[in-house]
Amino acid sequence: MPTAREVLTPEALSLLQSVARSGSFAAAARELGLVPSAVTYRVRQVEDALDALLFDRASRQARLTDAGAELLREGERLLSEVDAVANRVRRVATGWESQLTLAVDAVVSCGTVMELAQAFFEVAPNTRLRVRDEALSGTLQALVSGQADLAIGTSLEPGNSAGLASRLLGELPFVFAIAPHHPLARAAEPLSDEEVQRHRAVAVADSTQRGNGVTLGLLAGQDVLTLPTMRAKLDAQLRGLGVGFLPEPMARPFVETGRLVVRRTQRPTRIGRMSYAWREGGAPGLGRGLQWWLSQLESQATRDALLHRHASAFPG
Repeated sequence: MPTAREVLTPEALSLLQSVARSGSFAAAARELGLVPSAVTYRVRQVEDALDALLFDRASRQARLTDAGAELLREGERLLSEVDAVANRVRRVATGWESQLTLAVDAVVSCGTVMELAQAFFEVAPNTRLRVRDEALSGTLQALVSGQADLAIGTSLEPGNSAGLASRLLGELPFVFAIAPHHPLARAAEPLSDEEVQRHRAVAVADSTQRGNGVTLGLLAGQDVLTLPTMRAKLDAQLRGLGVGFLPEPMARPFVETGRLVVRRTQRPTRIGRMSYAWREGGAPGLGRGLQWWLSQLESQATRDALLHRHASAFPG
């Protein structure tokens, strides 16, 4: 009988993922271009080697058992490690990463990131670029957890996290912005916390996958509309669905056209100190792709554009 080490190959783990994702052996076989009996045989090989049932076959669907779910959780991590090893080997051989992942915070100009991506592909056409939308503590967490190579727009410092470096991206002022037809637009300034608390706030959800994340600018007991992106938050506030603080450069074009009004509050003006961070060193050193992005971020004009040039990304 084959041992667990012999049957737990990347191919076998991918096959198990296909069965779990599709919900049946037949569907997985169609997806993989195999006959159903071949899929069934390979799954049984793994089950026999582990002496564990991975799928409950009592129903028409192939449902993971607890043991199967645990194997797939660990299998996903192992497959990621295999990809990471391949990436490091290619980086050693060519200097360029096969894939580079950026964690980009919700306050960063998407248009500027896309311009940089376009320039990057001109010098590194064979490096796949992946951009993750993140917010609040999730931006740094994506880097800390190894899911990203570079975090842009983090409001938290890496602290004592080993192997991480960071630089200041810039300071970002926030304004309390309201649709002109919202009741608070006609209230006397400065707006008290008690008065603001009576109205729905609009917030961007923290994208971290650990813990409950953080919230900013919300009052205890306040009704909250939570949205996945800063663009959605802006759209909600333009419609008068709620109130809240927005990055001043993002709100500015709408304030200038009268679609938003800025109101003073009793709370002090918030100014975010934004940074960018990356993982340092390692045996192969920094890949040429990451070096390219870090070199772009050395430019003050680039840093300013990432935080302040939002008009093209949020058309009126």
